[in-house]
Amino acid sequence: MAEAHAAVAFSFAITHEGFDINYDHEVLNLVWNSGVRSWKKRLGRARNGVRNGVYPAHIQSLWLISAIALGLHFAGYQAPFDLTNRILVHLPSNTINWQVTACFLAALVVWLSICFTMRYTLKLLLMYKGWMYESRAPGSRVSLPTMLWVAVVRVLSSWNKPGLYSFQGSLPRLPLPSVKDTMSRYLRSVRPLLDDENYTRMERLANEFEQTIGKKLQWYLILKSWWSTNYVSDWWEEYVYLRGRSPLCVNSNFYGTDAIFMNLTNKQAARAANVISLLLNFRRLIEHQELQPIMVQGMIPLCSWQYERTFNTARVPGLETDRIIHYRDSNHIVVLHKGCYYKMLIYYKGRILRPCELQVQIEEILKGKATPVEGEEHLAALTAWNRSKWAEARNTFFSWGANQTSLRTIESAAFVLSLDDEPFEFDLARPELLDNFGKKLLHGNGYNRWFDKCFTVCVGTNGRVGFNAEHTWSDAAIASHMWENLIVDDLVSDGYDESGNTKGTPEFQPPTPTRLAWDLKPCLAQIEEATIDVTKLINEVNLRILVHQDYGKGFMKKCRISPDAYIQMALQLAYYRDAGRFSLTYEASMTRLFREGRTETVRPCTIESSAWVKAMQNPNTTNDERVKMLQAACDRHQLGYQDAMCGRGIDRHLFCLYVVSKYLEVDSPFLNEVLSEPWRLSTSQTPHGQTPKMDLKKHPNCISAGGGFGPVADDGYGVSYIIAGENLIFFHISAKTTCQQTDVHRFAQNISQALTDIRSMFEQHMKDHPKPAKSLTNGKST
Repeated sequence: MAEAHAAVAFSFAITHEGFDINYDHEVLNLVWNSGVRSWKKRLGRARNGVRNGVYPAHIQSLWLISAIALGLHFAGYQAPFDLTNRILVHLPSNTINWQVTACFLAALVVWLSICFTMRYTLKLLLMYKGWMYESRAPGSRVSLPTMLWVAVVRVLSSWNKPGLYSFQGSLPRLPLPSVKDTMSRYLRSVRPLLDDENYTRMERLANEFEQTIGKKLQWYLILKSWWSTNYVSDWWEEYVYLRGRSPLCVNSNFYGTDAIFMNLTNKQAARAANVISLLLNFRRLIEHQELQPIMVQGMIPLCSWQYERTFNTARVPGLETDRIIHYRDSNHIVVLHKGCYYKMLIYYKGRILRPCELQVQIEEILKGKATPVEGEEHLAALTAWNRSKWAEARNTFFSWGANQTSLRTIESAAFVLSLDDEPFEFDLARPELLDNFGKKLLHGNGYNRWFDKCFTVCVGTNGRVGFNAEHTWSDAAIASHMWENLIVDDLVSDGYDESGNTKGTPEFQPPTPTRLAWDLKPCLAQIEEATIDVTKLINEVNLRILVHQDYGKGFMKKCRISPDAYIQMALQLAYYRDAGRFSLTYEASMTRLFREGRTETVRPCTIESSAWVKAMQNPNTTNDERVKMLQAACDRHQLGYQDAMCGRGIDRHLFCLYVVSKYLEVDSPFLNEVLSEPWRLSTSQTPHGQTPKMDLKKHPNCISAGGGFGPVADDGYGVSYIIAGENLIFFHISAKTTCQQTDVHRFAQNISQALTDIRSMFEQHMKDHPKPAKSLTNGKST
């Protein structure tokens, strides 16, 4: 009852002497500050909404146009279309005050006309995607239409400094491909995977679908593409993520690692405090829309919609479908340490706590002797359980009392911090250490990560950090941007003293973190079952992180090949050597050039790539032939990537056609077969360099080792890679231990060998065909 008494802000009693009022000044002060902070945020959102609504015009330009309208009117000149006098006719009188009002209203009409003209002009310009297909090779010429387009877009984009969401109203909608084009691209993509008989059968199914039910399904998609902002994203979020019943652990969540070549401090509390502070600064940039939107080539904006749910977000389980809950604000985080949960305030006495003050709170938790109540240590295993089972347990045992309050505290927190009781180690001479680092972030022990939360920050006893992120609220690029920003700021801010503690002196004693209260005895059986299931799940997954230091994108650029295409071809060669066959390959590409765009699939296994792989295995093929075939395969892959980014992909269109068919209860043999094809090789490149603050020349070790995810197919591989500078690539390779055909260590060796063979091939080609020397007198070839 002591906690209940401490929580009372005021009370009153009626006595024979009158009213007796008691109140707690500190609690009332917290309430007042909370209200002031909330209203400040509302006003800020309203101001940003107006600014974004008129972008790329300036809000301040309204006063300039108003001054011009006043000057014209009182100088005896007419405003455009005689707007001032036309408006004045409808006002009560012709006095000076009403004339000023009419001038202002006329200026407002002109200003809004200019704003919307600029906005829709920019939107029309951003619909042009011809620039994507222009060659970027040295010496290549850009077409005249693209040059003119670039000039106008640069003017409009640089007219006004944008906020995070300024471009949202100017981004075009995702275009809907025709069924005919999608069928053509699909058949071409599966040709290397099928023999003649099966290809003929698939061709017949595709043609039949195109001529019959496909037309009807397409009409419904056309209506949806006209009516909705994005015809894919809402269905993708619902049916691929929220309706999935498999555990989030391994199957959905992904992870990101620290900058492993850099160790800023060995003190767990200090690193955790600085990480919390930097993440809260990033949250503030999002809330105030001060974070600059990502701009391709410095002028073409990407959609920023996904940033809104980066913090204060949780995925809540349901019996049939989950839902995403995003809280507008949160003044606390939840800390998990040795099986105990703590609510830790991050906002106190009118401001966000500083790193040195946060460190005091964390040290209190680390030094505490608290032990988890019965069932608390394994509680998070419920979030790694089958979603329907977790939903049933949640509805039964967490919908009232202390359990409901504590669960809401976790779900409404800015994020979860896990203070692990073991180090996150790395040593190039001992690769198993980095593998273990990745495993701890991917799944931990199954119950020291809250998998439902937007992300869980994990801190080892030696000060290294990483994160585990839920996938529904965003794609990996958003979490990567946040993490990249954190790593750079953590280095350049110089936030640690010589002893490894955070710099600065606390201005006051920060509030003590409070334990969350649980009554878990009624659901101990469910927690135990969930723990058994998640332990089995994580034991079935193996992870290998390959550090490739022989060369990186520097050599790939010398070969005049896209680094991404280069690596994808290496993966095709490695997989063929590993499995003895080609397989349907998934590579994630973003569609954020369009409003509310998420991802599209690139299919790297093509006719050209399979021909090159076979040539690499054929000793009778010459080196020059192999080089030409690889260049053709990379060109085809690059075209597929460009098509995917421009809304001309295959798989999202087929997915939406399938959803419509299910709504209409129409069976399609073609769609059933296409949507059931397994992705035995699922790949993704971790983006970096999203913040201009990252300077690898100045800070070569200031880059994360990337992150990874679990295998998509039981008999396949999950491969994530990050091209970390000119001479370094990280590969995160996962597979099921229960599959006899896959082995992450063997596949890592095949990747290394494939990269070595490609380099040798190009080096021999460069030796056989040296570049012509340049004359010192006339600059011509000699």
